[in-house]
Amino acid sequence: MTTLNEWFDKGINIDAYLDAMQTHKENAMYIYDHYELPADTDFFNTLRTQKLRAIILTEDWCGDAMLNLPIFYHIAQAGAIEVSILYRDKNLKLMDQYLTNGKSRSIPIIIFINQNGDEVARWGPRAPELQVYIDESFSSLPDKDAPEYEEKRDQMLTFITKSYRDNEDFWHRVYASMKRGLLEA
Repeated sequence: MTTLNEWFDKGINIDAYLDAMQTHKENAMYIYDHYELPADTDFFNTLRTQKLRAIILTEDWCGDAMLNLPIFYHIAQAGAIEVSILYRDKNLKLMDQYLTNGKSRSIPIIIFINQNGDEVARWGPRAPELQVYIDESFSSLPDKDAPEYEEKRDQMLTFITKSYRDNEDFWHRVYASMKRGLLEA
């Protein structure tokens, strides 16, 4: 069985991931460029002393990744967290160990490991408050068998993507959720 250290070594760095992005790159960069980390000195000092590393399972077409990863990159920089990115669809053996609700290959998933390669925390695919937003949004769609379902679903995804990009409250909720997850480690 492949260890988390081996998975970490297999990944690519943030720059390589961003260079290869074909979907949501502009929106992700917008969030990265406009998000300001809180002055959370004690938290970032704690992260630095833990010397964490992060394995991220993701795909560039994922709207949640478009929102969450730019915020996490700021945390990683401030907390000296080394990051390794794996594409979900090429790494299903690892992904299937981190299913959401035991069944869904939802992304992004961030696996935090220590220097020994032991998992100390995990986060993803989205902040709990955003899960409520997504659930409520999708509950308004017509039945999947309805002729207008695909069109309404596409409209909903476009609206959610724009909300993720422009709603700074969402950005702060993602940060708070990631911080809670890391402090519980």
